[in-house]
Amino acid sequence: MLKMFKNLKKKEIIFFLISIAFIVLQVFLDLKIPDYMQEITRLVQTEGSEINDILREGGFMMLCAFGSLVGAVITGYCASFIGTSFEKNLRSKIFRKVESFGMEEIKNFSTSSLITRSTNDITQVKMFVVMAIQMLIKAPIMATVAISKIANKGWEFSLITAIGVLIVLVMIIALVLIVLPKFKKVQTLTDNLNRITRENLTGIRVVRAYNAEEYQLDKFEKANDELTRTHLFTQNAMAIMSPVMSTIMSALSLAIYWVGAYLINEASMLEKMNIFGDMVTFSSYAVQVIMSFIMLVLLFVIYPRASVSAKRINEVLDTEPKIEEGDIDNDTTGIKGKIEFKNVSFKYPDAEEYILKDIDLNIERGETVAFIGSTGSGKSTLINLIPRFYDVTDGEILVDGIDIRKMKKDFLNDKIGYISQKAIMFKGSIEKNITFGEVNGKKPDQKKVAESIEVAQAKEFIDKLEKGIETELAQGGTNISGGQKQRISIARAIARTPEIYIFDDSFSALDYKTDFSLRNALKKYTKDATILIVAQRIGTIKDADKIVVLDNGKCVGIGKHSELLKKCDVYKEIASSQLSKEELENA
Repeated sequence: MLKMFKNLKKKEIIFFLISIAFIVLQVFLDLKIPDYMQEITRLVQTEGSEINDILREGGFMMLCAFGSLVGAVITGYCASFIGTSFEKNLRSKIFRKVESFGMEEIKNFSTSSLITRSTNDITQVKMFVVMAIQMLIKAPIMATVAISKIANKGWEFSLITAIGVLIVLVMIIALVLIVLPKFKKVQTLTDNLNRITRENLTGIRVVRAYNAEEYQLDKFEKANDELTRTHLFTQNAMAIMSPVMSTIMSALSLAIYWVGAYLINEASMLEKMNIFGDMVTFSSYAVQVIMSFIMLVLLFVIYPRASVSAKRINEVLDTEPKIEEGDIDNDTTGIKGKIEFKNVSFKYPDAEEYILKDIDLNIERGETVAFIGSTGSGKSTLINLIPRFYDVTDGEILVDGIDIRKMKKDFLNDKIGYISQKAIMFKGSIEKNITFGEVNGKKPDQKKVAESIEVAQAKEFIDKLEKGIETELAQGGTNISGGQKQRISIARAIARTPEIYIFDDSFSALDYKTDFSLRNALKKYTKDATILIVAQRIGTIKDADKIVVLDNGKCVGIGKHSELLKKCDVYKEIASSQLSKEELENA
């Protein structure tokens, strides 16, 4: 938990110091009130006392109470500012950290868990910080000063107070030991609930198509019930604190007055007044001591969960991405658009078997190279190594003659136009989706946007929309078709004017006519760029300059369509399943 406070900024520290000053003032004023009560008690019992003297002491007591109230309001404002600012900065820090993660780190945490850590966990820590500023500083100071003031008021009273404090401490320790493991479970169950909810909303079409609403509801209810039961256990355990504290405070006051009555009864006439005054004062200070521990109890109510949340947040912040940043950020070789795979092998972290084995491949600038193979052959994995979603296990990949691991990520990404297997749309207009991101610190201009729409064969359907390019897309692009999403995704890459285009099975949702028109337009527009295409359809790739055939992670054939039909059995088998006999004979 203490590591969390390293995230406080200068302004928040200043407000924290102001809070401490007003907390000290508040404690001073609160602890002056029993002194005035004692003086009023003495004046009332002393013959000849003036009413003005009593009113004056009462006025001072009221001023102390009002000053304490003002101090509490200012402290509360400072604590709220610190908590809110701390929450904002911490959330931004986690978001930036997650942005730096590679696919390995994201899979290790899971998306649902990262969402929980960025929202619910931070809220728990913020609540603790706000309460800690107001109570964690005030309670020890108040308890220490109060105990010092009553230390010489009678060992009997001190013993009673010590017993009350001991009971409180034992309860706190016992509850923390019982509840802490459950709070850890609460956060894990929250992750699970988020996962199920996200999964259901993402796959809502499939859920409805298969009449699986009841199945999904049962799964949700099971996770929800488990979370609720765990919550109830922790809240019920903590709820015991309130009645126990009230009982201890009442019992402490009763015990002090009972012992005081006994001592007054046994004392001489001269000592009775002093004992009575001490009893009234001690009762007030003893209540302050117990109130201090009640404040600490309130902290302990939320501390276990905040502690678990802080640990989960620190796990994210302390995780260093496995993919390290290079230092090259400019072209030093004079080469453009060339890619080399040198003895590349790859296996996923913690996996035993290699997905790719000994891939050697040279791709020159301006070439269109296609990758084909059966499902699981490693096509997408191979091209996803170029943008460094993962780093190679063995060997190296060179782009423009430079090992990509030595390049700065932004520099490498500026060279690439990546179109993912699943077309990703962001909430916002079509234009914002096409101009998404930057190249060399700049967004594509209007001319580039118009050209990219034309080449991607998206102009026809965009022009038919009421607002055209300003049409708002829903999150995930759920208000347009799969083919339309793919064309916008392709336009996004074209607008960057990159050296290298990576199409990861990005034509699968297009009809044959659109596919043909798009590839022809793309070939003319990107004649100087290197194009890498992963595809399942022979028709999409048969005109490529070079076709790479993968089978079980190995390269089993490289050549043109006609060459591979003659010398590569794997390619011929794929082609035979898609092309007619006449098409095979005329290849």
